[in-house]
Amino acid sequence: MIKTYLSDMADRLDIIGDIHGCEQTLIRLLTQLGYQKHNGVYRHPERLAVFLGDIIDRGPRIREALNLVRSMVEAGCAKMILGNHEVHALCYCSAHPSAPGNYIRPHTPRNTHTIAATLEQFAAYPDEWQDHLQWLKTLPLYLDFGQYRVVHACWDDALITARSSARLSEDELTAMADPASATAQGIKRLTSGFELALPDDCRMFSAEGYRRRSFRAKFWVNNPACLGDLEFQPDALPDAVAQQPVDSDLKARLVVYDSDQPPVFVGHYWLSGKPAPVASNVACLDYSAVKFGRLVAYQTDASGVINSENFVWIYVDP
Repeated sequence: MIKTYLSDMADRLDIIGDIHGCEQTLIRLLTQLGYQKHNGVYRHPERLAVFLGDIIDRGPRIREALNLVRSMVEAGCAKMILGNHEVHALCYCSAHPSAPGNYIRPHTPRNTHTIAATLEQFAAYPDEWQDHLQWLKTLPLYLDFGQYRVVHACWDDALITARSSARLSEDELTAMADPASATAQGIKRLTSGFELALPDDCRMFSAEGYRRRSFRAKFWVNNPACLGDLEFQPDALPDAVAQQPVDSDLKARLVVYDSDQPPVFVGHYWLSGKPAPVASNVACLDYSAVKFGRLVAYQTDASGVINSENFVWIYVDP
């Protein structure tokens, strides 16, 4: 029944990228898309909003953004999937299954920095935050509308086909206490993307100053010649690394979303410039809204293909 419903709505979706607490920009975008507020909820008479996750962290109005999105989902006006920041929040705030006093995601300075803005903005609303955490556990990791698909970072057919449910189960959440486990690696791939290890002697740092041990890779390249063909992140690979050839062993491990698959929409990757497809059937809708970029949506139609004119965006006002 759910699949039928999702399929029925495939040509009337407004898929929205990473919000990260930019609630007022989200309101402007929803208004531009034709949503109006009725009884406290933004609604469209004919279309369904689909949020790609990463509603929380970083931005100035995280609590307001999460309440807005949740109200739409609970009213049947929207769907939401989990992003890596929601998964991080669940792990950071959940007790470790076998280490009393610890948490599934250790409270290291880096992990704490990631969620700090969210915890600060919910500090006066602890019960509300706990209720949101329980609600996040009910959300899926991906959605398949037939003509179109959504996942936060990487659609891996093998992983998704092997799952019994799109939801993150309690057992899976507990298993994420071991980051090296197959369960944790699978959830990370869906929500944080396909990553490849950097050479040990490569000193590459993120914009926030953290040393990178891996880089985010494209999951739709069928026959890459070198690592540079796979790079998909704001931080460019050093030339020497980018020119390294992709050998047969690495090719066998790649995730490849074939061009004959339905269009898939992701967030996560901090793009810039004018929104456009990154492949014939792949579009990223994260255009760095919280860094004063654009909050981007894509409006599906009955064509079953990605049309450049269907991207809609709002510039974020500093």
